[in-house]
Amino acid sequence: MREPLRIGNASGFYGDRFEAVREMLTGGALDVLTGDYLAELTMLILGRDRLKDPRWGYAKTFLRQMEEGLGLAVERGVRIVTNAGGLNPAGLACALRELGERVGVPVRVAHVEGDDLVGRGWGEGVLTANAYLGGAGIAECLRAGADVVVTGRVTDAALVSGPAAAHFGWAADDYDRLAGAVVAGHVVECGTQATGGNYAFFRELGDVRRPGFPVAEIHADGSAVITKHPGSGGAVSVGTVTAQLLYETGGARYLGPDVTARLDTVRLAEVGPDRVRIDGVRGEAPPATLKVGLTRMGGWRNEVVFVLTGLDIDAKAALVRGQVEDALGRVKRRPREVRWSLARTGRADAGVQEEASALLRLVVRDPDPEAVGRAVSGAAIELALASYPGFHVTAPPGKGAPYGVFEAAYVAAEDVRQVAVRDDGERVEVPHVPPVVGELEVVAAELPVPLPDGPTRRVPLGIVAGARSGDKGGAANVGVWVRTEDAWRWLAHELTVERVRQLLPEVAELEVQRTVLPNLRAVNFTVEGLLGEGVAAQARFDPQAKALGEWLRSRHVEIPEVLL
Repeated sequence: MREPLRIGNASGFYGDRFEAVREMLTGGALDVLTGDYLAELTMLILGRDRLKDPRWGYAKTFLRQMEEGLGLAVERGVRIVTNAGGLNPAGLACALRELGERVGVPVRVAHVEGDDLVGRGWGEGVLTANAYLGGAGIAECLRAGADVVVTGRVTDAALVSGPAAAHFGWAADDYDRLAGAVVAGHVVECGTQATGGNYAFFRELGDVRRPGFPVAEIHADGSAVITKHPGSGGAVSVGTVTAQLLYETGGARYLGPDVTARLDTVRLAEVGPDRVRIDGVRGEAPPATLKVGLTRMGGWRNEVVFVLTGLDIDAKAALVRGQVEDALGRVKRRPREVRWSLARTGRADAGVQEEASALLRLVVRDPDPEAVGRAVSGAAIELALASYPGFHVTAPPGKGAPYGVFEAAYVAAEDVRQVAVRDDGERVEVPHVPPVVGELEVVAAELPVPLPDGPTRRVPLGIVAGARSGDKGGAANVGVWVRTEDAWRWLAHELTVERVRQLLPEVAELEVQRTVLPNLRAVNFTVEGLLGEGVAAQARFDPQAKALGEWLRSRHVEIPEVLL
């Protein structure tokens, strides 16, 4: 049996804690350090960077982190695997070699290509088109001796499954082992979300002001232990791992380019302080298609937020809305989309002015920047002395800004040519391995015996339940879990699709799917269309649904007193 492979993470997004690379390289033993810099919105940002200069298109923050990190990694024998290559992995690999020469740390840098499909005729206006590759290209680079592997768009979990496959010699059809590594990769991919960051029960964890980044100890059989460096902040518990497992997932099958991991088979157990074991994960063949993330410029957007203070909030909102609508009716071209929303944040008899104020939000969109520019800002500001008492806005409206749109497409996996480019320039095509036919049966999860009837109390759902939510294109997910068997006996029957529609009126008319995960004492809901055209389009107040779960936890329900 080989020793476990210790894989740390130092970035969950483009803009994460800069010092994390140094902290992870100096805080404890590691074999591999990963960094996830790509998200749907990031690809759009990098696409705009590349328009300005074709040499760009990668995460420049990572290159700055390597000014110190490269030497630390070589000194400690840690290999680095990152998707910071974005739209230009070859460019970042070249820049890393130049950096190594400049700082006196020669390194072998390999990169993975093949995800960029922008030239395949996706229609007008597509800025980026990238297939989500798996870990096979990463594994090939590591087997060839690379110290650093740079990729473009791979799945976040591939940064872990690729090194694990290379280290243990797993075959392409070792589905259970690969699935275990993918689940571990999903847990650590978002950095400190696995160690207490953004955690529903954060007040129970002690000091979470600066949580440490996670480490996955991968074993040869695909099982793993999630932990963190000794003395680092935050905590690793069954709860923090459960929360991250539910983040941005859908049904029982977690589809990926290397394997389909069955989330309904995952088992968690605390095996020591800040140590949670993941095992029992079953895997199936990957789908025959690869997801392709497309971004394009959607048009132009502007926003004005009117502050309504004190009495007569509804009447004040009606007045200014009518005035602005009248003004927009007189302009040469009314914006194609005009949306109003009133956030009733004001309190009666407030002792602080902000607490007495509500917010009326106007958002406009149009393909023409002129339609959302002066026509809108002028209509709002010209009312400063002619509208409701106490008129003011949160910020002066500007001329509008471009916004982007994300959408997913699918291509046959065999039509995508993944290439590992070694440090010496040799190009090795990673062969497509046809999936082995056969799936595990998805059996409808057996619900626990309901709690017996008894007295209840109307309190927030979050008193007993945790939640984690996020985005996948225009869809949102919210996973809800509890920590005792009695609470699970209640939650599994209480939190149905219809109940969620009642508690979250925004989703009442949308398609909602529920997945029951008894091993995690959790139910996961996928809400289609809640986020419009994706995060970059900013279709709602919380454009990535990051707080959707916290809204759900704040809703009052009748909870059995035995749970309280």
